[in-house]
Amino acid sequence: MFKEKFLNILKKYSTEFALIFISVILAFALTEWSSNRGEKISETKILSEIKNGINLDYKDFESNLKMHKISKAGVRELRKWVNNEEINNDSIPVYYYLVFRNYSPIINKTGYESLKETSLKTISNDSLRFQIIKLYDYHYNIIEQLENHNEEMQDFETYFALVNKILTPYMSFDEKGNLKNLQKANLSEVEKKELLSYLWRLELTKMFKIFRYEQVLTEIKNLDKSLNAELKTKR
Repeated sequence: MFKEKFLNILKKYSTEFALIFISVILAFALTEWSSNRGEKISETKILSEIKNGINLDYKDFESNLKMHKISKAGVRELRKWVNNEEINNDSIPVYYYLVFRNYSPIINKTGYESLKETSLKTISNDSLRFQIIKLYDYHYNIIEQLENHNEEMQDFETYFALVNKILTPYMSFDEKGNLKNLQKANLSEVEKKELLSYLWRLELTKMFKIFRYEQVLTEIKNLDKSLNAELKTKR
């Protein structure tokens, strides 16, 4: 009797039960879809921010690389002067200003900071995530250390006063006090060796920074390609 009543109740309310069941399943699926879509939009936004940031970084680093190469040329020009070889005296003021320069990078970290705040796992592509972390936490960090923190790489602080002391007697200035050129060198053997040792270290510093900048520019290009490919899959 009870079984028969139960079956009758099931038959009577089967449609209602089915509708409730379907509604629950649809609500769950909709919530899951909405969540996945939200994560996808968030990931796309962050990847776009990172892409825009590294493109700006590329231009800044490219400029810094160019200036370090000019600085390196300046070191060689000063070495020629020390050895009484013919130099381009018109370029000496520019070279002398740039030889001791560091070029602090302006790194755009907004996209990467957003990624870290929302969790690195926001990026589903493991390989792409590793590329991003490697660029920001390794390659960018090296550039910042070389330009801003590493003591032996701070060219102005380390070498300017020492080099300037030896060169001052040979400097010619115009009526406004601007450096025009260098008179012919007449250095003692000790001064010559001392100056050559500074120039040798300066050139090595420039070469190392140039190497690191070329490396980070390659990393940025590779990451940009990966970001383009990933963003295409999100459209």
